[in-house]
Amino acid sequence: MSIIAEYKALEAQIEEQKKRLEALKNDDKLQKEIAFESRLRDLLAQYNMSLRNVIEILDPDAGKKRQAAVPAKTTRRERTLKRYKNPNTGEVVETKGGNHKILKAWKEEFGAETVESWLE
Repeated sequence: MSIIAEYKALEAQIEEQKKRLEALKNDDKLQKEIAFESRLRDLLAQYNMSLRNVIEILDPDAGKKRQAAVPAKTTRRERTLKRYKNPNTGEVVETKGGNHKILKAWKEEFGAETVESWLE
């Protein structure tokens, strides 16, 4: 795109944005919301309160809900995925731990060392 075409496109976008801004300025809903926010901030300042204080008064459990949603950090590293392929049957088992039903059966049948040698 040439520079002049880019310039004209940006100019058209600016004009469109200006029209949308004017339409919003004349919107009654916006005026009501602005008035409400202004009065609310004045009221908060009058009583020396913050929005957090008001939320805490209206819903004391709100802070606890937010903290519970964040999972606690674990110091334990994530287990790696291991793939075992049985050369006799071609069956593949993927597991992150040793407590896998098929893997246990293989270890009973063929021995732990043999099954560990199947690790890919």
